[in-house]
Amino acid sequence: MMRALNKIFIYVALVAGAALFLLPLFWMLSTALKPLEQTTVQPPLWLPWRYYVGEGETRHEVKLSSLITTPSVWATPAGASAPVVLPQADVHDGAWLRGGRSVPVQVHAVVAASREQPWREVVEIASGRHEVVAASEVGRRFGPRWENFVGAVQALQHFWRYFGNTLLLCVLNVIGTVISSSLAAYGFSRLEWRGRERVFAVLLGSMMIPFPVVMVPLYGMFRSLGWVGTMQPLWVGSFCAAAFNVFLLRQFFRTIPKELSEAARIDGCSEFRIFWQIILPLCRPALVVVALFTFLGTWNDFLGPLIYLTDEHDFTLALALQSMQTKSGLTDWHYLMAASTLVILPIIALFLAAQRHFIEGIAVTGGKT
Repeated sequence: MMRALNKIFIYVALVAGAALFLLPLFWMLSTALKPLEQTTVQPPLWLPWRYYVGEGETRHEVKLSSLITTPSVWATPAGASAPVVLPQADVHDGAWLRGGRSVPVQVHAVVAASREQPWREVVEIASGRHEVVAASEVGRRFGPRWENFVGAVQALQHFWRYFGNTLLLCVLNVIGTVISSSLAAYGFSRLEWRGRERVFAVLLGSMMIPFPVVMVPLYGMFRSLGWVGTMQPLWVGSFCAAAFNVFLLRQFFRTIPKELSEAARIDGCSEFRIFWQIILPLCRPALVVVALFTFLGTWNDFLGPLIYLTDEHDFTLALALQSMQTKSGLTDWHYLMAASTLVILPIIALFLAAQRHFIEGIAVTGGKT
């Protein structure tokens, strides 16, 4: 009984933790489907809504900003084809004071709503001089704005160019990282040479060095090469093996029996052929893990492109999102969140496609030390 309760507790804790981690993702997606006015209201709205007044053929959609103007007048100005919501202070005796002119209006309702719960407030149906003849509620329904994604792509202007730049960097970094890290890991795990363990310890120690420590020297080196303002600093370094990836692959390589390599040597295979035709095919799960980590890190990298890229046409998606946030001093949060959703979709799709190999690689790596 106690064992079953422990399992239930663990499952509940895992589900609660997963829900907690998914909460920011849900909020981002929710904001991406709202109009701009619903992204900044207090208290926040968790779902995108459409608000309307009237029923049947007389029902008209209104903005939330119109509903929280307390009170407002729901009226049709002379010459207009549809009703609008007007500030009550500007409507007097069936006329709308607009820019110093008096525009006749047909009053349909006086909307009295609050910012906190606009859908629960009463709409006073009126005629003439706002004489109340009936009462009904402001209606609302779930209404996502899918057009925000189109607007986000248009707001970024060169979205597909940024997408292509980011994808190109990801592919180059994945190729360089997998090749260089697998070669280094093979040397540390399958070859016997003097001082191997000491050199490996130094390599692991380099993992403790944060990027800001080497950022200035790297920038100076790339500037002397004339690479600042190009994409080369963002992918050339991937062909120099990274310590974490070497460690990950080394642990996986050591789980492969050495008898396979010895049998291949007896048959006359060179060391590179053993590495290429025997070891690498058996290490596909670990290689997928390294490739996924590299792809994810490059896709989300912001500091590297910020330092080295100067031409807007070379920007990555991370830089494009940042420029979208600061443009004109104002932020269209619904477009920014829609663009962010589009940016993370390839990562989610890639993870789902490689999930089996990813889990297998994490589970097996480190099985032998």
